[in-house]
Amino acid sequence: MALATLGVVVLDCPDPRALAGFYAEVVGGTVEGDGDWVDLKVPGGPSLAFQAASGFVPPEWPRADHNSQQFHLDLTVDDMDAAEKEVLALGARPLDTADRSRTWRVYADPAGHPFCLCAC
Repeated sequence: MALATLGVVVLDCPDPRALAGFYAEVVGGTVEGDGDWVDLKVPGGPSLAFQAASGFVPPEWPRADHNSQQFHLDLTVDDMDAAEKEVLALGARPLDTADRSRTWRVYADPAGHPFCLCAC
């Protein structure tokens, strides 16, 4: 028996509403709330929450010696090239373009958190 269940994944960021909007465009769902805490209710999955953090410094990937990534989201997609085009248009930036034949690609969201697009 588990000790706990996953309630929500929370990302610190400078602008909770904007980052919730980015992820709503990527994974779907409904953005709820305003101010220092904004929720993204994702159909069929765990919710994401975005919390204002003054002095937020985005992680650097892949630098373990300085403000490392801490965690990242893996997002499964059907068409890697189409998904990449969409997330870049939404404000993501590529973090690793070395091997485009892999089954994953690494990006940073608009606040700088790393995430991966992964082939099904």
